[in-house]
Amino acid sequence: MNITINQHTVELPANATVADAVAHWQAKPPFAVAVNTEFVPKSRYAAHALAEGDRMEVIAPVTGG
Repeated sequence: MNITINQHTVELPANATVADAVAHWQAKPPFAVAVNTEFVPKSRYAAHALAEGDRMEVIAPVTGG
């Protein structure tokens, strides 16, 4: 299936979860995840199934001014 991570199309297996997508994206902590604009707590990454066309954002804090 195809989903979008940070505005990039990514192909994942049909039964992929947020945890699978984060691993594929190789996100480095700290970060937060939203799927279709809804925050997903880290404790739900492995249980939150993704669907074709989902939009996922991996958001990292930025320091500086």
